[in-house]
Amino acid sequence: MSGSQLWDDVDFYFSSHLAPDDEALQAALRDSEAAGLPHIAVTAPQGKFLQLLAQIQGARNILEIGTLGGYSTIWLGRSLPVDGRLISLEYNAKHADVATRNIARAGLERIVEVRVGPALESLPKLADENPAPFDLVFIDADKENNRHYVEWALRLSRAGSLIVLDNVVRGGRIIDADSAAPDIVGTRAAIDLIASHPRLTGTAVQTVGSKGYDGFALARVLG
Repeated sequence: MSGSQLWDDVDFYFSSHLAPDDEALQAALRDSEAAGLPHIAVTAPQGKFLQLLAQIQGARNILEIGTLGGYSTIWLGRSLPVDGRLISLEYNAKHADVATRNIARAGLERIVEVRVGPALESLPKLADENPAPFDLVFIDADKENNRHYVEWALRLSRAGSLIVLDNVVRGGRIIDADSAAPDIVGTRAAIDLIASHPRLTGTAVQTVGSKGYDGFALARVLG
């Protein structure tokens, strides 16, 4: 058995036992695929992990940067109380339209809002609204802007908030200090920021699974 097939099989085992998809989640993936969205949504175990993080946090306000088809949004939205709030920022209007329908099907339209446009334009507008601090920020968007997204996450959060930065391993390319690839430059800058900022403490975890070899960074906002 190949390594990738084994990773798929292990993911299926954990998904079926610990993070089974229901109809709303399955439909979100089906509709995303039918609409031609890239096959880059989190896996079911990863979605359940995000949900558990939010629940452990007692999160009432969540910010997601990068909606895609709303699969991760549904996992996160289900962690919130009925008066909670999740704002998800999506660059692509087509993706946002698919996500909005998927979120409504999951019954989360009252607590989830998808905002369309470049995140680095949406984030200043969001800050101008003086929202309640976000308890958890999930960043899964264009990787070249990862450092900027972490900076905004820090600005919009509070002491004790969690910041999750997805896809940081980049198939192992993250260790190439000489790389000029925008995704590597942006992700390394974000890791450097987490490592050096006095209000952040964090780590990174390598993962394998149905989406291959990658990983995420997790940072906690200090006082």
